[in-house]
This record gives sequence, C-alpha cells and structure tokens, in this order.
Amino acid sequence: MMDSDLAPRQRILSREDDDDSSVLIQAEMGRNTNSEPSLERRNMKNVLLLGVSFLLVFTAFQTMGNIQQTLVQSIQSEYEKENKTDFAGANGYTSQSIIYASFAVFNWIAPSVVSVIGPKMSMFLGSIPYALFVGSFLIPMTWLLYLTSAILGFGAAVIWTGQGNYLTLCSNDATMTRNSGIFWALMQSSFLIGNIFVFFVFAGADTISYDIRMVTVGVLFGVGALGTLFILFLNNLSNSSEGRKETSALGAFKNSVSLFFTKEMLLLSLTFAYTGISLSFLAGVYSTCIGNTLAFGDMAKQLVGLSGMFIGVGEIVGGLLFSIFGKKTARWGQDPIVLFGFVTHVVGFFIVFLNIPADANMGPTDTEAFITPNAFLAIFCSFLIGFGDSCFNTQIYSLVGIMYSEDSAPAFMLFKFVQSIASAISFFYTPYTSVHIQLLIIGILAFSGTVTFWIVCFLRKRSLANSNSTIAISTE
Repeated sequence: MMDSDLAPRQRILSREDDDDSSVLIQAEMGRNTNSEPSLERRNMKNVLLLGVSFLLVFTAFQTMGNIQQTLVQSIQSEYEKENKTDFAGANGYTSQSIIYASFAVFNWIAPSVVSVIGPKMSMFLGSIPYALFVGSFLIPMTWLLYLTSAILGFGAAVIWTGQGNYLTLCSNDATMTRNSGIFWALMQSSFLIGNIFVFFVFAGADTISYDIRMVTVGVLFGVGALGTLFILFLNNLSNSSEGRKETSALGAFKNSVSLFFTKEMLLLSLTFAYTGISLSFLAGVYSTCIGNTLAFGDMAKQLVGLSGMFIGVGEIVGGLLFSIFGKKTARWGQDPIVLFGFVTHVVGFFIVFLNIPADANMGPTDTEAFITPNAFLAIFCSFLIGFGDSCFNTQIYSLVGIMYSEDSAPAFMLFKFVQSIASAISFFYTPYTSVHIQLLIIGILAFSGTVTFWIVCFLRKRSLANSNSTIAISTE
C-alpha cells in the first residue's frame, strides 16, 4: 500500500476516532514495511535460481554450439574412414540456422503458451529440447540432428518468452537493470564453465575422437537435464498473482501483432536484429574460425575452448558490472551502456578482421590474414565480443521490462523473434560468405541498431518529462 493510498483512509478514520485510527494506520504501515523486504528477498531468490537454472541448461547448449561445427567435422572424418554415410550431409551451421528459423516461427505462439501454463512451466517445457539436441550427438545421424534442431526452436521460443515474463514479475523499475545483470552474469557463466571443460578434454587433440566425443556429449547432456530439473524449484508466479493484467491465449497473440507495428518496437527491431547477427558470430562462427586457422598450430583446437571461456568472461564481467552498479546505471539510462557496447564491439570485430583468415569459417585454412594470426589477440577479441554482447542484451532486457512491464510476454517474444530471424539468416549464409563480408554486415547493423536504441530511449525520456510536467501543472 502506497502513502497516497493511506492518506484518504487516515483522514476518514481521524474524524471517527483519533486514537483508534492512529493504531490502525501504524499497523497497516507496519505490515507494508515488513512485506516489502520479504517480497524483495523472494524475488532475489527467484532471480538467482532462475540464473542458476539457465546456467546449467546453457552450459550444455552454448558449449555445444561453440564446438558444434568442429565436432561435426571430426565425426565426418571418423565415419569416412569407416565408410559410414549416416552423417555425411550434416552441417553445424545448417543445424543452427534451422534452430533459429524454427525459433522465429514458434515465437508467435509462445506468449499464448505462457498465458495458459504460466512462465515457470513454460520454461520447464522449453528446456527439455535443449537436452535432447545435445544428446543427439551420442548417435550422430543427419536427420536426427536436423529434427532435434527444429524441436529446439520450439523450446527456445517458449523458454525465452517465459524467462522474460518471469524476470519482469520479479522486478520493478528500480530493480529491473540490477536483476537483468544478475541473471545475465549467471546465465553466461555457462560459456566459462562449459568451455573450461572443453579446453581440458580437447587438450592436445588434433581431431575429436569417439571417446572424447562420448565424454563431452555425455557430460553436457547430464548438465542440461539437471538445469531442467532446477526450474521446477522456482516459485509459481503469474501476472494475476503479482497484481498485473492477465491475458488470454488469443489476447496474447493479438497483443503481439499490434505491438510489433508500434513505432518504438519497429525502431528496436534493428537493435534486436543486431544482437541476433552478433550472437550467431560469437556463439557458432568465431570459435570455429579460430579452430580452423592452421597458423595457430597444434593449439588451434584447444583455443576453441579458450575462446568460449573468454566470451563467457566478457559476458560475466558485463552482467556483474550492471548488477553491482544497477542503481547508478538506472539513473544514467540504458543508452550510454549500449553506446559503450557498440564501441567495444567495433574494436573487437576490427581486430578479428585483421587477425583471422577470410575463409576460416569454411574449413581448415592456411590462408594469410592481414596480420600474422596471434592467439593472444584472438582470445582478447573473444572477451571484447562477449562484453559488448552483455552491454546490448542486459540493457535491452532492462528497457523492454520497464516499458512493457504490464504485459511483458509479447514484448520479449518480439525481441526473440527478430533476434532469431537475424541469427537464422546469419547461420544460413555463413558457409558461403567470407568472415570479412560477415564482419561488414555486423558493422552496418551495429551502427544502425545503436542509433535506433538511442532514439527509443530519447522518446521515452521525453514522454516521461512531458508526463511529469503535466502532473506538476495539474497539482498547482
């Protein structure tokens, strides 16, 4: 109960009985004071458990995404020696493209699923296909890889729409930036943990043998399944239980369509698209390029895991900074942090342009780069790319969660819809397009997405200023 709610009640009671009213008001205020810390503790517990659950699920998936094309190439070499054709047509980039294309399509029904079964059970349901996808590498077959990729797209749509809704229900305007940072730091620790494991398992290996593959995939599958179980320990939250507008399945779909064509959402779509393009590069392309660069010598395969680790370090550092300094960043707004992320990405991607051969995404290569490939620079760029990605994503979560707090599921669905479309397109052209052309596309979208994000932030600040002016005039 707010002070403005208490004031009218205080005036009414004081006319009846001053002594009794004083007791009642103090009791009411006491209940309010006690309940707020209790609610904050519950919400923080939920945010932490949400982050740990996603840490486990995405330790499995993001580690697999980071090594997938390398793993596919090794399986095909192994099968070729044994005259097996079960995996001959498989391609890691094609698999990722199917995942994100399916993700984009199923995004449109995800808000309806969340409105029917709630965000918690949506996340549980959506997490199951992640473990199935990882497990498919235990019995490599092309059709199975692509089938589980398509099913994973459905799971991704449901889990991420549920996650955005759940995180919003655990937050308010003052805590949204902090909670986004905490969640992001925990979830992206998956890059670090999974790739530390890969770094040591792949140590000294020229190719990924059957034994190495079975250990790697088996462990990742188990970790992903454990994350699915952790989701069940979250508190049940819904829009109605948190005093927010409840939406039917059909209403959620209609809201999504109408929201997509608003000015702010259309502007933000360019920012969303940029995060999708950069996601595909950092999660599936860049580490593969490092592993294919023969100039790195015997340590090339090991650098794949090390690159993933430092992408994770960058993501974690960004998430922690924005959670620790959440109050300050909330006062500054989201736009300066996105600008900092843009600068970080421009520097990182330019060094990649100079340091990695243009055809490194297509297979092992000894083609010369603009400079002699340097392992330190390659790993340093992994950190920069991860940190910049954290800047963009945490601030998108913060802005969307604040702007659409009353009905967040459609808003987060549209974020993931545009992001996944961009990722699907990127993974589709990756096998046929040089690294340098890909970086040029990334640069153009990075600039456009940063500008449109700033425009939306400016429009929001102006709208808030006008509202405050109107309120001030009406009270005079």
